[in-house]
Amino acid sequence: MASQRRRRGRAPLRIRLRRNRGRRLRRLAYVFLTFLALLCAAAVTAYHLTVIPKPHPETVVQSTVFLDADGAYLGRRGPVDRQDVPLSSVPRHVQDAVIAAENRSFRTDSGVSPRAIARALLAAVTGGDPQGGSTITQQYVKNALLSPEHSLSRKAREALIAIKLDRTRGKDEILEGYLDTVYFGRGAAGIQSAARNYFGVDAKNLTVAQGAALAAIVNIPSYYEKAGSDPKVTAKLENRWEWVLDAMAVSGSITAKQRAAARFPAFRFYPPGETEGQRQYLIDVAAKEAADRLGITEDRLASGGYSVTTTFDLALQDRATQLVQEHPGGKGVRVHTAAVGLVPGDGAVRVLYGGSDYARQSFNDAVSGAVEAGTALDPFGRVRGVGEPLGKMLKTAAPTPLNLASAYATVAAGGTYATPYTVARITQGGRTVYRARPDVRRVLDEKEALVAGARSGAGPAPVAAGTDGVPGTVPASEAKGFITAGAGAGSARRTVWSTGYDGRLALTVALFADKAGPKKGTTVPARLPNEPSPTEFAQKVADGIWRAATKGTPN
Repeated sequence: MASQRRRRGRAPLRIRLRRNRGRRLRRLAYVFLTFLALLCAAAVTAYHLTVIPKPHPETVVQSTVFLDADGAYLGRRGPVDRQDVPLSSVPRHVQDAVIAAENRSFRTDSGVSPRAIARALLAAVTGGDPQGGSTITQQYVKNALLSPEHSLSRKAREALIAIKLDRTRGKDEILEGYLDTVYFGRGAAGIQSAARNYFGVDAKNLTVAQGAALAAIVNIPSYYEKAGSDPKVTAKLENRWEWVLDAMAVSGSITAKQRAAARFPAFRFYPPGETEGQRQYLIDVAAKEAADRLGITEDRLASGGYSVTTTFDLALQDRATQLVQEHPGGKGVRVHTAAVGLVPGDGAVRVLYGGSDYARQSFNDAVSGAVEAGTALDPFGRVRGVGEPLGKMLKTAAPTPLNLASAYATVAAGGTYATPYTVARITQGGRTVYRARPDVRRVLDEKEALVAGARSGAGPAPVAAGTDGVPGTVPASEAKGFITAGAGAGSARRTVWSTGYDGRLALTVALFADKAGPKKGTTVPARLPNEPSPTEFAQKVADGIWRAATKGTPN
């Protein structure tokens, strides 16, 4: 009876739950708010405890680049193809192109993208593919400040550092760091190296079209690096390039007129061709000289972020390469051709062709090749009172092509010897740290210099030189400006020289040959093949280089 009364006095479960719902909801709300407060407190604590790390050593190491006399890119030395440039040296339209391609809210966001973080967290929890979509600030943190591992904790740390970076650094400083470290393919880290590798220009000279192309490449750099040489890759990049330009036009970064005028840019061929590989001979010589001038090792030079402006004329060097590579060689015989051109009375080396393939032969025939001089130095035989270093040079039976060219440059300069040099200027961080001063000295009096020139049969090239096909004229190599000689004769010809000069240039082209020696990996001197005629070939190369070097300049 009592139990029945108790049951009759207790409300049904549904009613009891309804009566307690408010209390339960309040408790749940308290728990949620407590959890949220703890989470916020943990986030605030983590934020304050977060320290912005220093960049990885590999992201601050810079390469040293080498430029020709006109500023054209020759190549680089260093473990990483990267050079820092201030944001002021990156055109605004290039900055805007990268922002349009990678993070359109960069100028106004807090350094992170909540949506991208949510996708990354979901992928990490579910084991899905790693998710991208990070802001420029996050990409900079990931590339330069953190390890590349994919983990939930690293992603959270990346976000915290990005927020703190955004609150403590200016947007321009963050963008500058990003542009100096982001990878563009072709081995190029940073906008400066990318501009040179893709278009052969400095970042400051990038056009709207070129800047948009580089911005489009950042998305998949290892794929797009073949743009210009792979039609499929080029077509896909062009579509993305159009998308970047459209975004820039919509945002007002470029005008409608600029958008309409933009044309897909031409890329440097990738991978580099034979002509570019031959430039390593130039870089070898210039790197050694630059390190000596600065009093540092070549390793320190390579990682010091220097810009070395050389004395070389890249267009002239490439012309020499084209001419020399026309030689067919001989059966079992390897023909070596060296070419040196320098400025009389100054010593600046304009041309330095040291070999056909740096990958197979790093030995530079132009500066180190010791071949028989034959009669090339006979004009100096009766000259008296020769000063050094020309006197010592004339006593050797096997001068280098560089030495021979400098000897005739001395005659061209009226007896003034100029030490050959290849480095005109070195800068670091925009500051000039070295500038060349020609080292000149008188080693012959003017009369003896005139005598040597007269005996050689060489001298200032006549105006008519180098006008093949014009009645009454002869090629420069057959004119009074050149002497061709060598060692050996007929089928026993071992060496051929073609040397000439005027007030603008002293030029030497030398041919010699070798063949495999009795022991593996060795070579021995060989006779030059008769076909084509080594004399005619040397004259042809000399004539072609001379034409290119003196075209449009007064005698």
